[in-house]
Amino acid sequence: MTADVHALAGVRYVVDDVPAAIEFYTAHLGFTVSTAFPPAFADVVRGPLRLLLSGPASSGARVTPADAAGCGRNRIHLIVDDVDAERERLQRAGVTLRSDIVSGPGGRQFLVADPAGNLVEIFEPTARG
Repeated sequence: MTADVHALAGVRYVVDDVPAAIEFYTAHLGFTVSTAFPPAFADVVRGPLRLLLSGPASSGARVTPADAAGCGRNRIHLIVDDVDAERERLQRAGVTLRSDIVSGPGGRQFLVADPAGNLVEIFEPTARG
């Protein structure tokens, strides 16, 4: 599958193992592979999101300044219909859970980590009246 990259929002995650990242996002979170050049790079797509998975050899990873190379608090946000069922499904699949389910005014959420430790927020919005 080759996506029209001009019609998508792109987010780059630096990962240490591109094949493991591809497996994680496609097997567990519903992404499909757009292009893959492991071990350097791949991009996976889900809806309007193009997630660029950049391994250590990729230009996207190499351009990062040393003082900004650590993990940040950024994360992608994926909406689901049933956060409890999704957490149970991902836990059974052996995905690394990084938080319990928490509730707020906008909905309920929990975090998982990809194989490189990047966070993904699984979110169920509050039903609006």
